[in-house]
Amino acid sequence: MLTRCAVRVRSGGTCLAALGCSALLLLTACGPHTEAAAPAPSPSVRVAQHPALLPVPRGDGSRTPDDFNGDGHRDLVLDDLAKAQPHADDPGIGIVYGGPRGLVPGARQLLSPKEHAAATDGQLPALFEAEAGCDLDGDGFTDLVVSTDPPYDGQGQPPVPLQLLFGSPKGLTGKGVKLVIPARARVGNDWPDQPVCGDFDGDGAEDLVLHASGGQLSFLRGPFSRKGAPEAAAAPIASPGNNPTGPAADVNLDGYDDLLIRTAEGTGPSAVVLGGPAGPTRTGVALPAGIDIALGDFGKGKALDAAVGAMGETSLRYDLPTAGRATLASPGSMLDAADFDGDGLSELVSSGARLRFFPGRTAGLSTKGMVTVEPPATGTTRVLSVADLDGDGLADLTVRTYRSETRDTVAVYPGAEEGLVAREPAVTFSTAGFLSH
Repeated sequence: MLTRCAVRVRSGGTCLAALGCSALLLLTACGPHTEAAAPAPSPSVRVAQHPALLPVPRGDGSRTPDDFNGDGHRDLVLDDLAKAQPHADDPGIGIVYGGPRGLVPGARQLLSPKEHAAATDGQLPALFEAEAGCDLDGDGFTDLVVSTDPPYDGQGQPPVPLQLLFGSPKGLTGKGVKLVIPARARVGNDWPDQPVCGDFDGDGAEDLVLHASGGQLSFLRGPFSRKGAPEAAAAPIASPGNNPTGPAADVNLDGYDDLLIRTAEGTGPSAVVLGGPAGPTRTGVALPAGIDIALGDFGKGKALDAAVGAMGETSLRYDLPTAGRATLASPGSMLDAADFDGDGLSELVSSGARLRFFPGRTAGLSTKGMVTVEPPATGTTRVLSVADLDGDGLADLTVRTYRSETRDTVAVYPGAEEGLVAREPAVTFSTAGFLSH
């Protein structure tokens, strides 16, 4: 059972590595007396723009999330890597492996279609993007679900565009395997995509939920074979919308993972769909329209809470699925939540020109003690991960600042019992390093 977990949900896509103990806050109004600005990074920051390539540590298997090599340390997935030159092809998917002190930028791996994708009718995909990570075959090594673009003539049901890359003691090695969706689990002629991992039926194995069509979802029960086939799959299940959104979380703490369903593309409303012995079949509470959704333990109930970020305001729904309501002025529409200081409650992170942390309170979200951190570079900053990367029990914040197609900076801010997070990143690097993998 997941307790006090936090996830963040983006409009139109799935986010990886977003589970962590947490609580959120929405900003009403705050002046200089409520905000502690972080000083500029000091020379002690370990800067590793292009660190020397290191071997991937060998693991024996673990229950740690996002641990592709099974050594007990979280790894980081990176899409949209820096390119050698503007308008060049996407290099692929980057993996940075973790160690006892956190991410090790030198222990990196580039997953490219040429080396790691399965061909369809002799044709390798041009699209190769990470969608979800979980241990689908139950061997102690996290696997990666990747989206591709197989050839399709537009007639009848399209082929399955998803492939599975299986973890191993050496990480993600070998070719992808095409996900098998039995015919009985499909409906309509939409692309079967938008995968979400989770144990929706409570049997201890990771399942997959995918978009089908016509307000229905494909539910594939795990574990999965090394040929990409699920243990079982029944007819598509009814859903309040077509767009499953992850990562999943046990919002009502009943032992079954639940997921969010977008009822429309873009900023449309959402609904919580509750898991159970039959899978995610019970619609819970409806959530208002918004750009971003973060779930966390904000302190006002026993179950998880939700914050829905929009341009004008942020809507709060406490104690899902009963969902007591509140509305606060928005600190920003891009929200993430995790427990960075180890007090058992979640903090809200709002990303943009600056990173703003709002501490959790037993009475709910609060603006008091807000901490502001300047991103490590000028550009558009987005959160990549809120997860414990260094194993100290506190969530860490990983962000990427996009500067141009060829320049970016990834920075990791460790959690801290005093001050929520370290005021300077523990490590920074550029994804351009994957070009010399």
